[in-house]
Amino acid sequence: MTTAKFTQGSTLSHIIYMSSTGAIGLTCLFLVDLLDLFYLSLLGEQHLAAAVGYAGTVAFFTTSISIGLSIAMGALVSKALGQGKRDSARSYVTNISVVTIFVSLIIMLLTWFNIAELLALLGAKGETLRLGTVYLQILVPSMPLMSVAMSLGASLRAVGDGKLSMLSTIGGGLVNAILDPIFIFTLGMGIEGAAIASVLSRCAVFALSFYGVYSKHKLLGSWYSDSFKAQLPFIMAIALPAMLTNIATPIGNAFVTRSIAEFGDSFMAGYATINRILPVAFGMIFALSGAIGPILGQNYGAKLIPRVRQSLKDALWFCCGYVVIVSLILFLIEDYLISGFNLTGDAIEVVTLFCRLLALTFIFNGMMFIANASFNNLGKPKYSTWFNMGKATLGTIPFVLVGAELAGVKGILIGQALGSVFFGIASILLAFKLIKQKECKTHRDQMLADKLVDVATTSSTTTTTVNALSSECSQFGMYSEECDSKGCNLLLADNDNKANS
Repeated sequence: MTTAKFTQGSTLSHIIYMSSTGAIGLTCLFLVDLLDLFYLSLLGEQHLAAAVGYAGTVAFFTTSISIGLSIAMGALVSKALGQGKRDSARSYVTNISVVTIFVSLIIMLLTWFNIAELLALLGAKGETLRLGTVYLQILVPSMPLMSVAMSLGASLRAVGDGKLSMLSTIGGGLVNAILDPIFIFTLGMGIEGAAIASVLSRCAVFALSFYGVYSKHKLLGSWYSDSFKAQLPFIMAIALPAMLTNIATPIGNAFVTRSIAEFGDSFMAGYATINRILPVAFGMIFALSGAIGPILGQNYGAKLIPRVRQSLKDALWFCCGYVVIVSLILFLIEDYLISGFNLTGDAIEVVTLFCRLLALTFIFNGMMFIANASFNNLGKPKYSTWFNMGKATLGTIPFVLVGAELAGVKGILIGQALGSVFFGIASILLAFKLIKQKECKTHRDQMLADKLVDVATTSSTTTTTVNALSSECSQFGMYSEECDSKGCNLLLADNDNKANS
């Protein structure tokens, strides 16, 4: 039986376990992406590395939409489990999977028919544009499969099965790692082979995630239209802001990519390299954003607000400590990275800047990841949208433009990092303020509930009195269909009738 395991025990232990299992899986996939770039660099063509950089920006955009849908899965399923409503959690898994298929198909078609235009918009030209188009024409059709796999992985984390979620991504990474050299070198397929290996990797991730959700935890059931219509507003209330939140980052990255592209393919090759190194180095922080969500959701669903606050504090300390340690390691291995990827000229400057300075500023990105998870699981997903959109625009465009004028590509990257500092600090402060508000609201609701129980069990009290008092009672919990004010009134009226009989 699936239970709310995060409502007991050390919150830090839960964070470390979920982040570690998630990071191993994510890092495996990111490491394979890094291997893609490494293998292609061995072919000795600068255009290949630049093409992967441009294609990666477009792929990141489509993946970000999938992440938004998976956030809704994690938030709603974990909260339902925290409330002890396993049937409701099961229904959410089924209905969100249906929504994910529908949305991802639309995005996939829109992207596939406009691949060349999107790459050109980012600044790709000539042979780089052609290679990037070939890569994405093979990869993009697998988006719906990967989107569903990500949502199913989020449901596994929501029930606390971080291990199986990890194994599904490791399985996909191994498939890619094995097939990459075969397709790229043995069969001589080059960038097309890298794309095909990535598609087969996504198939493996889906198969393993589906097994865990359907066979092990039995969280996929039959689809019913009535249930779908009832839950759709609650799903979209989180999914839409979450999707907007997550596409904000690739929009900001697209502006940065376009700005760097004006300085030539050599700088672009360096930028593509750090974009592959960064998720490998900070896979734990990327995983932390997915790990903290179910922990917050289950404890919030169980109304354990002090544990919610402690989880946020633990996550913040964990983020800071990890980034500092990894940044030091990157500083020490800088020369090995440069030689390993055969970087020359301007590309070396980009990677050097990342290893010596920019890596440390990822602390503030981590703050935003943690804050976004808090907003999504505490009923304020629009906060995530505002902060991410703000960072992608006000926190990116002016900083990048000024940086480009003052210091070229280095100024662009430093400007982007400075924007993350301001928005990271502001978002985490608001997250703590939100928890404080939730704590006050929970105490108020509990006091009103106690009053209602006292009044309802008094034989001299009328239904009118009970319902008048119950109108003061705010809704218990986020997106709880069963506990709206009308349902509360009916329940109390029934208790009143029993007391008078």
